[in-house]
Amino acid sequence: MRWSFKIARIAGIDVRIHATFFLLLGFVAYFAGHRAGASWGLNAVLIWLLVFLCVLLHELGHALAAKAYGIPTVDITLYPIGGVARMERMPEKPVQELVVAIAGPLVNVVIIIVLGTVLLATGGLDLTAIVTDPHSALQILFWTNIVMVVFNLIPAFPLDGGRVLRALLATRMEYAQATRVAAGIGQGLALALGIFAAFTGQILLILIAIFVYMAAESEAAVVQMRSVTAGLPVSSAMVTRFDTLDHRSTLNQAIDVLLGTSQHEFPVLDDNGGFAGLLTKHDLLVALRNSGADTPVTDVMVKGLPTVLPQTSLDRALDFVRQAGVAALPVLDNTGRLVGLFTPENVSELLMVRTALGKKKRTA
Repeated sequence: MRWSFKIARIAGIDVRIHATFFLLLGFVAYFAGHRAGASWGLNAVLIWLLVFLCVLLHELGHALAAKAYGIPTVDITLYPIGGVARMERMPEKPVQELVVAIAGPLVNVVIIIVLGTVLLATGGLDLTAIVTDPHSALQILFWTNIVMVVFNLIPAFPLDGGRVLRALLATRMEYAQATRVAAGIGQGLALALGIFAAFTGQILLILIAIFVYMAAESEAAVVQMRSVTAGLPVSSAMVTRFDTLDHRSTLNQAIDVLLGTSQHEFPVLDDNGGFAGLLTKHDLLVALRNSGADTPVTDVMVKGLPTVLPQTSLDRALDFVRQAGVAALPVLDNTGRLVGLFTPENVSELLMVRTALGKKKRTA
């Protein structure tokens, strides 16, 4: 994942930190230090690190619950706004999704119980003494975890509450319909939050409302795509006409191919015509700026990508694309010959065609 750095591996899961996380720590250190001195600035940074330790434990709760159902987690990435556990696939049964979704908040509940017990035993559980009490760090963590539980259980995607709501609805209706209902409820709550934030002048809440609204719409679109393409093979949506690059090519030669086509991803072939890697338009332009036009494409191309077969299901192939974090994957036949490129963009076009054909049949 771009702009993220691996810092640990826990229970077979890579833990990563996004570069923007360090910007948050810098802002916290500067703001707190400017107001109360360098020592308080350091203290504030340490408290924030402890808060994100709770966030990491929350995401590990999701990951370990998914692992119990045979669903591996690729990695966990910490962002300034929270954490994301990237799983190889979503749970297939409503009960499984319910357990995986609720596991994260339950971890925070356990943390609340432990911290609350310690604070009560030491007489430090006092909301009004968060800044002045020597137990203030524990109090901040205590109340932050309460906020995390309440916020995450709001029934709106991508929050855990949205997935809990969908799982409950999916026990009574089809998964796609449950997603649409849950997404609609989430968007309604986001609109209400946005209106409230606009009247009260709270810019951060407005941004959160926009994020929740767009995330709910995106979730509904993804599930709708999966429901329409269920059971279809990669061959029904793969690109079969495309240009390739030789592994001895330079970026200068790749430019000629780029300008002569509308492609954004170019397979790189070895001497035997086998797939060696994928050169993307983005990586090509970045390398041109940093390394120059004489750079070999093999220095820039993405290597080690998963491959799919023409008979692989679209659902599975979309999971591979999401895990790899690229816009296209090579399609190889049973002999290992490159026969196509699989892109989510082509799946979207297939979806539009099938939707249009469906409307035509209904009006006929």
